[in-house]
Amino acid sequence: MNLTGIHHIAIICSEYKISKEFYVNLMGFPIINEVYREERNSYKLDLALPDGTQLELFSFPDAPVRPSYPEAQGLRHLAFQTPDIVEAVQELEGKGIKVEPIRIDEHTKRRFTFFSDPDGLPIELYES
Repeated sequence: MNLTGIHHIAIICSEYKISKEFYVNLMGFPIINEVYREERNSYKLDLALPDGTQLELFSFPDAPVRPSYPEAQGLRHLAFQTPDIVEAVQELEGKGIKVEPIRIDEHTKRRFTFFSDPDGLPIELYES
């Protein structure tokens, strides 16, 4: 098997317009494609990350909420790499996003922090 990277990460949101605003305007991910699938009453929004990875944002009517935070089975969190975590935190806080205090990874000695998307999905910033 010749796997070369992650193509996309899919997220199901509760309020499509709110999540679209968060990921496009607050996080700054450019839109690749947006489709409304009438037969499913569902939106699918493809967003570009700088390394070529994509985020897929879905809306589904009556999708169940996340069972617990953060230790539910399945996806635990998304982690985005940044060269300057302090600058990234300041930008997020300037946009009204609450960010946890910056911590040091005990194993790698790198700085990291967490914040949440509109549905409470944990998002990590990890300084590269």
